[in-house]
Amino acid sequence: MLGEYRITGRGASAIAASIESAVGSGALPPGETLPPLRELARALDVNPNTVAAAYRLLRDRGVIETAGRRGSRVRSRPATAPRDEIRIDVPARARDISTGNPDTALLPPLADALAAAAVHHAQAPVLYGSAPVDAELGALARAAFDADGVPDGPISLTSGSLDAIERVLAAHLRPGDAVAVEDPGWGSVLDLVPAMGLRAVPVGVDDEGPLVADVARALAGGARALVVTDRGQNPTGAALSAERAAELRELLAAHRDVLVIDDDHVHGLTDLPLHCLAGATEHWALVRSTAKAYGPDLRLAVSTGDALTVDRVRGRYRLGAGWVSHLLQRTVVHLWRNDAVDVDATARSYTARREALLRALADRGVAAHGRSGMNIWVPVSDETGAVAGLLQHGWAVAPGARFRARSAPGIRLTVSPLAHEDIEPLADAVAAVLRPAGASRYA
Repeated sequence: MLGEYRITGRGASAIAASIESAVGSGALPPGETLPPLRELARALDVNPNTVAAAYRLLRDRGVIETAGRRGSRVRSRPATAPRDEIRIDVPARARDISTGNPDTALLPPLADALAAAAVHHAQAPVLYGSAPVDAELGALARAAFDADGVPDGPISLTSGSLDAIERVLAAHLRPGDAVAVEDPGWGSVLDLVPAMGLRAVPVGVDDEGPLVADVARALAGGARALVVTDRGQNPTGAALSAERAAELRELLAAHRDVLVIDDDHVHGLTDLPLHCLAGATEHWALVRSTAKAYGPDLRLAVSTGDALTVDRVRGRYRLGAGWVSHLLQRTVVHLWRNDAVDVDATARSYTARREALLRALADRGVAAHGRSGMNIWVPVSDETGAVAGLLQHGWAVAPGARFRARSAPGIRLTVSPLAHEDIEPLADAVAAVLRPAGASRYA
């Protein structure tokens, strides 16, 4: 059966595990057709309903796809293969603007903050049974949320934004549930959802955030959660406007049982006001990471939400990691207390580079998007050709496939590594490769 590989198992979970193990090892390659339900049921001497349940589990986990009468087959890109791996080899001569990393020159030095954390630890070492959230960190985080009009709620900590998003989804959803996600959007979320056994429902995006009509269709279709990036959306730079947020909140008022997750990962490096969806439904969470403003290796994200959601996240975290290191927490306290990041100056720096590149591209007839953050999204008709062509011009950009589900092709350019003198040569290269210019919308 299936060449050299034999599917085994008597129950649905065991059969699904056997197939998924084969997919992971490569014994069942992408595109491999699985046996019809009744054929596999006869071979395993089980009820066809058992095989149907196994296939349903695999489909919900993103391992296989079904096509009606054409049967089921291994996905061409299983959910366990992160989109991070869709990348290009950057030759030594090329400038790499594909990474999405912040400008290291704008990150604060950590030596004093780490030293202060060590001193605090020596005076009051954290032991088992201590409160998971440092009191001062919690107060500072809550004050920042209050200043931005985020509804009141307890504070929780995780090891980064994606960790928080996963735990919040797991707190309310079960395998097979549908999640509305931005498209194009953060590739890690697009991978995470099917990896959790959830079903991603792509929602189009423009410069002001998720399209209301698309969100409405997703909710009408049964989506139980919505993940939204409030500012600096990756990869498009979209930022939720006051008008769009109001429209979405009005829509969500009729779907109070939907879980809403706001991702505010660029907090600390943008001067755009926050317009979030927090509190529009019964269960919600708003997540802020320290990665972009203070450094990717500072693995700490602060979140708030309704009491039940935060309690579930905290409880599950204590059963696993236990808590986020208080050494990291005290490091962040020192950084916040001493205004280690000049938010206005940092925002101006990214804005100047982003807007200069957008102007230069527009002058050359190239449509591009980047309302906030550190990335610019350029729609293209031929993604592979655009990436290859720019490499020949000495620029390595991120292929849009890392960020797309159903949306049109594009490429992402990160402005963080750019100096003023890079803008014109880069714009010239993009214009030379993209003729004619791409579409004006990226839905």
